[in-house]
Amino acid sequence: MSLFHFKQFVINQEGCPMKINTDGVLLGAMCDLHGANKILDIGTGTGVVALMLAQRKPQVYVDGIDIDETAFEKANANFENSIFNNHLKAYHHSFKAFFELHPENRYDLIVSNPPFHLNALQSPKEARNISKHTDETFFLDLLMLAKNHLTADGTLTLVLPVEISLMLQTTAKDFGLYPKHCIKIKSYPDKAHIRHIITFTRNSNNELLFDDFCIYASQGEHSLQYKATLKDFFTIF
Repeated sequence: MSLFHFKQFVINQEGCPMKINTDGVLLGAMCDLHGANKILDIGTGTGVVALMLAQRKPQVYVDGIDIDETAFEKANANFENSIFNNHLKAYHHSFKAFFELHPENRYDLIVSNPPFHLNALQSPKEARNISKHTDETFFLDLLMLAKNHLTADGTLTLVLPVEISLMLQTTAKDFGLYPKHCIKIKSYPDKAHIRHIITFTRNSNNELLFDDFCIYASQGEHSLQYKATLKDFFTIF
């Protein structure tokens, strides 16, 4: 059984097309929870991001949705087996289907570690294709529907490769969303940024603020920044 032990919960990720990864745990640890009481996690996978958010702010309610049946089943079980089970619920839907079924739902925060290999060569395994590959339409639909299902002061936070983040920072304005905060992530101090954790709001008067984050201090040694960010979650810190 493929179990990943965090300090306050356990993730069973056996059979999931997307395992626990650095992108997801950084999103779960660093997205802004100020004012967030009801949260939607799109593409919840194992449920790790939702569980991290529930640990950080135990009074929140988090809906986790995933199009993959195995991922949904694992997330549902991981939610039920956690001490936060009364505040978490899993759904087996795409985000488009979910919003069609729940048109009245509004969220203070929508988060996602979405598929990001735009127009890339796809693997032969269909489940992994769904979890890792997409096209530009996916992000346009996500922007449009997220905006419609955010509360007035709600935020959308995504972890993305840099080139897709830059594209969405421009495109989002066409859908009434505006970049507010960007955490620029690099693997090593002397390397280029590889990911952005980018937050959008409905407020067009935002001044986009930036922070830098580095995962490793040197080969095999996590940075102090990384250790401080994950110390409440990872048993190794």
